[in-house]
Amino acid sequence: MGTTSGPAQYLVKLRRRSEVAERTMSFAFEKPANFVFKAGQFLEFTLMSPPETDTEGDSRAFSIASAPHEEMLMVATRMRDTAFKRVLGRMPLESQVKVEGPFGDLVLHNNQARAAVFLAGGIGITPFRSMVVRAAKEQLPHHLFLFYFNRRPEDAPFLEELKGVELGNPNFKFVGTMTDMAKSRRSWDGETGFLDHEMLSRYLKRAASPIYYIAGPPAMVNALRDMLNHGGVDDEDIRLEEFAGY
Repeated sequence: MGTTSGPAQYLVKLRRRSEVAERTMSFAFEKPANFVFKAGQFLEFTLMSPPETDTEGDSRAFSIASAPHEEMLMVATRMRDTAFKRVLGRMPLESQVKVEGPFGDLVLHNNQARAAVFLAGGIGITPFRSMVVRAAKEQLPHHLFLFYFNRRPEDAPFLEELKGVELGNPNFKFVGTMTDMAKSRRSWDGETGFLDHEMLSRYLKRAASPIYYIAGPPAMVNALRDMLNHGGVDDEDIRLEEFAGY
């Protein structure tokens, strides 16, 4: 009998971290030599001998927010008050963590004739940041639409960067919408209100046979899938990634 090897494991060093939105941090780790992943996949991170722990444990799964061609492996997360995130937020640069993977099949489809429609709220943007940056770098012919909803601009990781990516890729349309601008200190000239079928329809009139991608907390993912279903989209044209316990 043959043996089946488990997922690849690596020890990687934390190189830098930065705030990418209120209460949201990005973490850039060194990329192991010859490490290969597809835009949209995720990794399992485990802290090494952390100074504190709790019932949620010392491991988390994070989507890779960096694109495959970028030098670092970047992830981003909301900084909830858990032992894991307290340690991650305070550990010295050059500290090591264990990573396993990559995992996941939330990756861009191969059929270039079909549009891709990404639906993301808040930290659910991470796999789509990887996809659209990769598409721009490789000049992919796919037509891409990213609908990104947040309460306020302050809550939206990578917001300005994504607007910049749109300027450099004629095949990419970015649509941001804010649901609670009354509590924002910033100006906003994009859409407001909740993402619904009417908003999608306004921007997708010329989208050819779109495939929809949704990433975020389970309740949000299910609500968006129901919205698409009620709008006539079959489940076979919807791809999901649920972020549980992030």
